[in-house]
Amino acid sequence: MQIYELILIAVGLSMDAFAVSICKGLASRKVILKQMILCGLWFGGFQALMPTIGYFLGGTFRNVIASIDHWIAFGMLLYIGYNMIKEAHESEEISADFSIKAMFPLAVATSIDALITGVMFAFIQVSLLKSVGLIGIFTFLFCFFGVKIGEKTGEKFGKQAQEVGGMILIFIGIKILVTHLGLI
Repeated sequence: MQIYELILIAVGLSMDAFAVSICKGLASRKVILKQMILCGLWFGGFQALMPTIGYFLGGTFRNVIASIDHWIAFGMLLYIGYNMIKEAHESEEISADFSIKAMFPLAVATSIDALITGVMFAFIQVSLLKSVGLIGIFTFLFCFFGVKIGEKTGEKFGKQAQEVGGMILIFIGIKILVTHLGLI
C-alpha cells in the first residue's frame, strides 16, 4: 500500500473523531489548551491502539482467507464508510465534559472502524508501525484543532467532515478491489 493511501485512510478514519471534537468545542463555550490536548490524546491514542489490536486479530486468520482478502478489505471499507456517512446524519448531543468517564466511551465508539481497518491491514500486509503512527498522528491533529474549530464554527462542519471521511474510505475500498482484480 502506497503512503498516500495510508494517509487517506488515516484522514478518513479520523473524521468521525474530528466531528465529535468539533461538537465538544461547540459544547464548550470557551476552549482551553488542556481540552484540545485531551481530545487529541484520547481520540488519537485509541485510533492508533484499535488498528493494532485488529492487526493481530486479523493476522491469526490471514492464512485461512488469503484468497478472498481483497474482497474482505473492500467490504470492510465500504461498510465503515457507509456507516460514517449514515452517522453524520444522526443527531447526537455531545457534552462539554472532558473527564475519563465522558471521553473513554467516545474514544472507543469512534475507533471501532479503526479496529476493523486493523484487521484489513493484516490481510493486505501493510507496515503496522507506519500505519498506526499515521492514523494516531492525523487523528490527534484533527481532534486537537477540531475542538477549537467547534468553538468558532459550529456543528455543520463536523457532519460534512464525517461524510467526506466515509467517502474516502469507500473510495480506497473500491481501489483495493479494482487493483487486485487487475482492472487498473
